[in-house]
Amino acid sequence: MVSDVHGNADALARAGEGADALVVLGDLLDFVDYHDHSRGILGAIFGPDKVATFAELRRNRQGAEIAAYARSLWASLDDPETVIIEAVREQYEKLFAAMTAPTYATPGNVDAPALWPEFAGRRVHILDGEVAKIGELRFGFAGGALLPPGAVPRSGGGWRPYLRTEEDFGAAVARLGEVDVVCTHIPPAVPELTYDVVARRPERGSAALLDAIVRHRPRWSLFGHVHQPLARRMRVGRTECVNVGHFKRTARPYVLRW
Repeated sequence: MVSDVHGNADALARAGEGADALVVLGDLLDFVDYHDHSRGILGAIFGPDKVATFAELRRNRQGAEIAAYARSLWASLDDPETVIIEAVREQYEKLFAAMTAPTYATPGNVDAPALWPEFAGRRVHILDGEVAKIGELRFGFAGGALLPPGAVPRSGGGWRPYLRTEEDFGAAVARLGEVDVVCTHIPPAVPELTYDVVARRPERGSAALLDAIVRHRPRWSLFGHVHQPLARRMRVGRTECVNVGHFKRTARPYVLRW
C-alpha cells in the first residue's frame, strides 16, 4: 500500500513485488518538487528559478501571492491546458506501467483522475466512492482532498488539483457503508493525524470520514497526504488509523496483513 508517490515510478514498480494486491492512495504526479526544483511538472515547464520562487511563497504561507504568481506563470504560456496535459500524460504513462500487480487505486489532490482510464488497463481498478473485495475483506475508497471552506473548484487553464467540498467528499464516504478497510487520500479530522511537523501547519482532514469511522468501526482507516505527520498512527475506537507514508521519499510500501 502506497500514497504520495509523486513520480517515483521505479520504487512503485518494486512495491507490488510478491504482493497479492497493490493499493494506491493517490498523488501519483510529481507536480512541484520541493527538494529538486528542476524536477516535477512545474520545473520541467518553467525551470528551477520559477519553482524556487513558488516554493518560497508556499513556505511563508503567502496564499494570495501564491495564487497571483501561479496565474502569471500560466498566463505566460500560449496554451497552458495542452502543455499541462502533455506533461501529466508523460508521467502517467510511466507510473501506470509500473503497477504490475493487481492494483486498486484512488486519486489524490495531485492527480488528474479524468485521465486515469486512459492508462489503467485491466490490472488497475480505479475506485472513488466505491467498494472492492480484496481477499476476504471489503475495501472502500474515496479520493481527492478538501477545498478550503467557502471555496469553489477552480476552472480555466493551468493546473487544477482534485479538490472537493466536504459535502461532496462526505457523500463519497457515505456510499461506502460498512467496510473492513476505508482507504482515502486524506486523513480523518484528528489533529495528531493532520498536523505536518515539517511544514508546521495542519492539512485539512475530513470530519465526515471521522464520523464514518466512529459510526461503522472499520478495522483500518488508511490514508496519506500529510507527508510528515505528528502521529503516523492512532486508534479511534476500535479502528486503527494509519498514515501509510510519503512513498516518494521512503520508497517503502505499507504492508497490510490479515
